[in-house]
Amino acid sequence: MQPPSSIRLLITSGNGPVECREAVLHATKRIEQEAHDLSLEVLCELAEVRNRDFPGSAIVSLTGPKAKMLAERWVGTVKWTCKSRHRSGHKRQNWFIGIFQLEENDCEPEDLRSEDLNYQSFRAGGPGGQHQNKTDSAVRLTHVPTGLSVVAKDERSQFRNKQLAYERLREKMSLKQTLAEAIGRRQENLLHHQLERGNPIRWFQGPYFKEK
Repeated sequence: MQPPSSIRLLITSGNGPVECREAVLHATKRIEQEAHDLSLEVLCELAEVRNRDFPGSAIVSLTGPKAKMLAERWVGTVKWTCKSRHRSGHKRQNWFIGIFQLEENDCEPEDLRSEDLNYQSFRAGGPGGQHQNKTDSAVRLTHVPTGLSVVAKDERSQFRNKQLAYERLREKMSLKQTLAEAIGRRQENLLHHQLERGNPIRWFQGPYFKEK
């Protein structure tokens, strides 16, 4: 089970058109930025896309003391007002997506086999002078069978960064599985149709997704 300070959000276009799927991508990036500003650890997984389209849904994992506060700012309907850049002359300009908090998983992510893991150390970039990291303590961990990769450079200790990388990779693989289940399960499919378009919790405008 995830720790109490960890929250997962499902971001969905509600089976809407390409403009709604584009809004999913904008919202995911915005949540990531706000999480970084609050010093939260954030991981995200986007639904697979084809033909250079946009993801119909995404899952974001927020971990840290202010995760609940950030989630409360986003859970609900999000409105995006922007002329379509995909359909010339299309009159509609208001697009809606839904953001829902998922229930905690009852199961821990599976342990990863050591033979499937590739650890690479490197020197983390940072501020110059005496504060710059001068040792190869940062770690990139790749799960060879899937190609999934994470980076940990938070700690000065390479050993601790390896631990963090392992934990993040497990969480990232769990997110990928959870997203697949969320798309396929009846419970999460119903969420796609629960968008309340008349009462958005947040409203953004224009191609740069600026808040109104």
